[in-house]
Amino acid sequence: MQRLNRQDLASGKIAADHTAGAPVLPVAVLQIGDGNFLRGFVDWMIDVANGAGHLKAGVAIAQPLDQGIAGLLKEQDNLYTVLLRGIENGKEVETRRVVSCVSDTLNPYREWDRMLAHAVSPDLRFVVSNTTEAGIADVEEAYKDGTCPDSYPAKLAALLLARYKALGGSAESGLVILPCELIEANGATLKRIVLRHAERWGVEDGFAAWVEQHNHFLNTLVDRIVPGFPRDEAEELFARWGYQDGLTVAGEPFHVWVIEGPAEIAERFPLHKAGLNVVWTDDLQPYRTRKVRILNGAHTAASLPAFVAGLDTVKSMMDDPTVSAYLNKVMFEEIVPFVPLPEAERQDYAKTIMERFGNPYIRHELISIALNSVSKWQVRVLPSLKDSVAAHGEAPAGLSFSLAALLRFYRGEMVDGAYTGRRDAGSYPIRDDAAVIAILRDAWAAHGADPQALVSTLLAETRLWGEDLTRIPGLAARVTESLAAIEAKGMAQAMAALVRS
Repeated sequence: MQRLNRQDLASGKIAADHTAGAPVLPVAVLQIGDGNFLRGFVDWMIDVANGAGHLKAGVAIAQPLDQGIAGLLKEQDNLYTVLLRGIENGKEVETRRVVSCVSDTLNPYREWDRMLAHAVSPDLRFVVSNTTEAGIADVEEAYKDGTCPDSYPAKLAALLLARYKALGGSAESGLVILPCELIEANGATLKRIVLRHAERWGVEDGFAAWVEQHNHFLNTLVDRIVPGFPRDEAEELFARWGYQDGLTVAGEPFHVWVIEGPAEIAERFPLHKAGLNVVWTDDLQPYRTRKVRILNGAHTAASLPAFVAGLDTVKSMMDDPTVSAYLNKVMFEEIVPFVPLPEAERQDYAKTIMERFGNPYIRHELISIALNSVSKWQVRVLPSLKDSVAAHGEAPAGLSFSLAALLRFYRGEMVDGAYTGRRDAGSYPIRDDAAVIAILRDAWAAHGADPQALVSTLLAETRLWGEDLTRIPGLAARVTESLAAIEAKGMAQAMAALVRS
């Protein structure tokens, strides 16, 4: 069977429900990130807008890490399929789009000169990124001419510096930067770190002024569940489509991108005119609080205990009576009441989220949700827990259990150079920042037989949480009790006992 390629797409030998066509467009968008989400969300939107005639933008995708899929994308002419399936208004919905807006893909660690060429091109207008919550971090590193920096903000600082020097710091050479990382004030935070790098590197003052005055770092919020490659159905889908695509991205139809920015920039990036759910606003905080706490908070709180209990997907989590009861308890008793929105709005949104979690067409792997769980728990769950404490005077049982489950998930050992955990269903990779893993690994090695000592040590570790969690009334005691129950009974039975109580 033929692999997806531009020649067959242009000739009609390869067909899809929707496609913008096969021409390679000039690169107007530099994308830092090659993961499922950006390809199934931002690139899909750009492709839709291109096809509708509201945009004419090619995308250059740069891997954020040395390991990535740039080579695989090149092998099929930078094309891939986005398959969207779900239930809308009680009816099954399915669409398939061959995304053709990606004009180039590269590994900046090996092709930094090509990365710089895109950065200084007058055609470039936008930078988008998704390097996870841990990606926008102020990591001090020296500037080395001709070498790709490690952290994302340092990469962006180096790219902007090259553009400033090449194009003379003109007003029209400024870019619109749209980070999709799920942190508070992602655009403002990224800008602050970029300027901090410039200060450390001793860059001339004119560069900082150009960044401040002519580049727009916009705060954004994204929402779509994009689990990625539909592995279990792949061969059946390929047979139906008539072509192979090992980079297929499966997702849900629901999508919203909230961008805090002026109408003038909205006109330059008019995705909303193509019928896409892109909201331009002067205050995205209400949207962010709703999404981060209800959708992402529930995801993070339930996914780790469900995974350690032996489940593999969000759908199986929803189908399991114990885990789904736990999720309902956490969602409607410990998260939703403390979202600062009208009662009807927060309840309706939470019910919509539960329906989305149960989408029968989405295979969202719990192990993929577990990536960088420490920073995710801090951003997504901790605020709800603290609000509950403020209201009731003690830590809530369900969210405290989620922290105990997180600590248990991170119990592992080094196997062939990789930190590896174990559950009854077998071993699993634990992926997080190396410093985070080292802290958790050392604590388990020192205190694994003593849950109270382990919890006291790790909750007091400000490098993990940004604060000392032992100061939160009742939290250490509840987490210790839950972790001891998990160790004694197993995750499933400990969760069942919590739900019954």
